[in-house]
Amino acid sequence: MAMFFRLPFFTILFLICFAVPASAVAAADPFPRVATSYFLKIQGNTVWSHNPDKRLAPASLTKIMTALLTLEHGGLDDVVTVSRNATAETGTRIGLRAGYKMRVRDLLAAALLQSANDACHALADHVGKDEKRFVVLMNARSKELGLRDTRFSNACGHDHPRHYSSAHDLAILAETALKDPTFQRLVSLEQLDVQTVNGKRTFHLRNKNELIGRYQGVVGVKTGYTEKAGRCLIALAERDGVQVLLVLLHARNRWKNADAMLDRAFSLAAETVPGVEPEK
Repeated sequence: MAMFFRLPFFTILFLICFAVPASAVAAADPFPRVATSYFLKIQGNTVWSHNPDKRLAPASLTKIMTALLTLEHGGLDDVVTVSRNATAETGTRIGLRAGYKMRVRDLLAAALLQSANDACHALADHVGKDEKRFVVLMNARSKELGLRDTRFSNACGHDHPRHYSSAHDLAILAETALKDPTFQRLVSLEQLDVQTVNGKRTFHLRNKNELIGRYQGVVGVKTGYTEKAGRCLIALAERDGVQVLLVLLHARNRWKNADAMLDRAFSLAAETVPGVEPEK
C-alpha cells in the first residue's frame, strides 16, 4: 500500500493531474479522525487514505460481492424460489416468505438498495445452491481480484471473526462491480418498486445511501451497518468528467464527513484538471 509523503501541495496537484500511479500521489492524511479506515481516489489515483489495509468488518458492503457473483453467474430474468433459510435471515429484510418467486433483477435491487438480507440470501441460494457453497465462490473471486485483506463467511455481511475486508480491497471490489451496467444502474436509484413473479406482492425499495439525490454528482454505491462494523459507506461521485471514489469503514458521522471529503476532492480536482469548474 502507498506510503504517505509530505510533498508540497502544488506537487501533489501536478501528479494527480498527470495520472501518475497511485503509489506516487498519496498525500498526507487530511482526515485522520473521520473513520477507523478510509480510502479516496480521484480519477483512479489514490489521493488520501487512513489505515487502508486494516481488516475490519464490512457489514452490508459485503453485498457488493454477492451482487457481482450473481451478475456473473445468473440471468437477470431467472426466477428464484425463496427458501426458508432466506426468510430466517435477521437484520434488514423486505419480508420475503418461503415459496415466493422473484426474478434475480428484483432480488438484486432489494439487496443493493434496501440492503435486504432475505433477498441477499435468496441470491446466494440461487447461485451457489446454498449459502455455504456460495461463500466458497465469494472467497475464490476475492482471490482472483487480488483482495489480500478480505475473507467472507456469509453472503450478507453479518459480523463474524472470519468475515472482514479493508477499505483498499473494497475500493477494488466496488470498481469491479461498477463495470457492470445493471449494478451501476441499480446503485444509482433513489427508490424502486419490485414484485413477486405473480404480481401479488409489491415491495417498495428505498436506497439507504442518503447521498443519492442529495449530494450533487453521487451515483452510488452502498451503505452498511452492524454493531461491530459501525457506519460504513462506499460512494462514487462524478462531476465534469471527474470521478471520486470514497470508502469509509467504521465512520463517525458518515454523511457529514462524506460531504466534506467529496467537497475537498472536487475542489482539488478543480485546481488541477482542465475544464473542471470550482463550486460557487
